[in-house]
Amino acid sequence: MVNKQRLLDLFAEMAEIGSVSGKEHEFRDFITAVFKKRGFTVEEDQAGQAFAGSCGNLLIKKVGTTDLPPLLFAAHMDTVEPGENIKVIIEREVIKSAGNTILGADDKAAIAALVESIDIIRENNLTCPPLEILLTVGEEQGLMGAKKFDYSELKAQIGFTLDAGGKPGTIIIKSPCQNEIEYIAYGKAAHAGINPEDGVNAIKLVSQAIAKMPCGRIDDETTCNFGVISGGKARNIVADYCSVRGEVRSLNRIKLDNLTRSLQDIFIDSVNSGGGQAEVKVTFLYPEISLNPADKVIELAAKAVKKTGLPLILAATGGGSDASIINAHIPCANLAIGMQDVHTSEEYILVNDLVDDVRLILAIIDEYCRSMKEA
Repeated sequence: MVNKQRLLDLFAEMAEIGSVSGKEHEFRDFITAVFKKRGFTVEEDQAGQAFAGSCGNLLIKKVGTTDLPPLLFAAHMDTVEPGENIKVIIEREVIKSAGNTILGADDKAAIAALVESIDIIRENNLTCPPLEILLTVGEEQGLMGAKKFDYSELKAQIGFTLDAGGKPGTIIIKSPCQNEIEYIAYGKAAHAGINPEDGVNAIKLVSQAIAKMPCGRIDDETTCNFGVISGGKARNIVADYCSVRGEVRSLNRIKLDNLTRSLQDIFIDSVNSGGGQAEVKVTFLYPEISLNPADKVIELAAKAVKKTGLPLILAATGGGSDASIINAHIPCANLAIGMQDVHTSEEYILVNDLVDDVRLILAIIDEYCRSMKEA
């Protein structure tokens, strides 16, 4: 049923439209026309204004052939850098970029698969519930669009985000909560050659503190990382300021809180004992997801996977997604779509995996209709 060439052509066209975070407007225009041509209504919110973006989230809706509650699918329109001037090539059934850019399968493979699924439903007069499709902006900046969306606009009672790595058939049942942390040390400036003993080097204070902190894989549920450090004004001035930005993630909220607190205490004690002053800023980014195989959203997806003949994998991930936000409002599971090596110029997706994405979406729609009629 899947028109493979049509699917590949559409994905390539989508991927070659630049839509790095905050600059999704050109892709917004393209995908709006695509869905309106297929009889959908498209509503845009003002989410982008909250983070200087060029457009908002899109809520795309269409009535179904059955009188059921709507079914939600979600994906994101933005990509990471380098995401301009992408050229898509296909070699030996592998879709990748021709140059030093990302591909954009994260997350345009999902959007292309949704459009192809809709075309198949229309061409074959298949049963379909009312659909709600949420396409967000700023996902790669920290789920910004999903956080700003008004979920009272949704009528769907269950949903699926199409934004996980791994083979189609993989269902994410656990994903982490996350804290973003900024550690700041204030020292005292002095001339590095004339009177360095009068100064307190903030860069040294931060370095000593970080050396005392755990970093990387903490346990099978928890990680932490220090990713950005900045400070100092010139090589001949004892640095009076230094900051480091990091994160803590865990599948377990208690572990997240305990590790965050421990890191904060270590930093403050270390900086203070070195003669400086410490400041710590903690921002909670998103909650954990912990779904059960018996939950309706997982049960439905699992039955759909089995219908396709794909291997069923229930997995945990260390990454966040829009599902982390949506699931706080309606049950929502994140599904793998086959994208590999994302956020790098080596990103790729297999042709067969893109086709399987369509097959899985169709199976989910079919299983949803069947289960709702039996309820």
